[in-house]
Amino acid sequence: MPRRTAAPPFDYDLDFTTVDFRTNPELYRVGKGEQGVLLVEPYKTEILPHWRFATPEIAQESSESIFAMFLAYKSSDDFVGMDMARKFLQMGWTRARRYANHRGGRKYAKGTGHELPRTEDPVKAESARIFYTRYVEAREDPEYQRLKAEHIAKTSTDAAPD
Repeated sequence: MPRRTAAPPFDYDLDFTTVDFRTNPELYRVGKGEQGVLLVEPYKTEILPHWRFATPEIAQESSESIFAMFLAYKSSDDFVGMDMARKFLQMGWTRARRYANHRGGRKYAKGTGHELPRTEDPVKAESARIFYTRYVEAREDPEYQRLKAEHIAKTSTDAAPD
């Protein structure tokens, strides 16, 4: 497995209602996991309508559609788009897995913080498996890895000045 590049934290202080990350990719921070997946425009608006996981058939169609978007962003050298598509694939996996483990998707009891009993919903588990396969394919893509390392190097607050 390739070595992971440490990313600077996601910047939640930006005004996400006005920033277009396609025209201002230097403002984008990868962060951890799925951070910013529902904030970064125009990608959120482009990808979110395709994100579904209720059944394995729907998850298959959704993950294929989002992965196709990942490839389209890749062909345009659009790292932010690639990373956002990767985050939506990851979120498909984690949310489907949450629903597979906890009926209704709630992990903790309200007000107590105690984890609710686990269940196993094989339908949601299969949806999670489908998304996980595409998520790993995107995450491990050599071009994605290269562009991610370049983006982090350019945007890191620790980067040396040119």
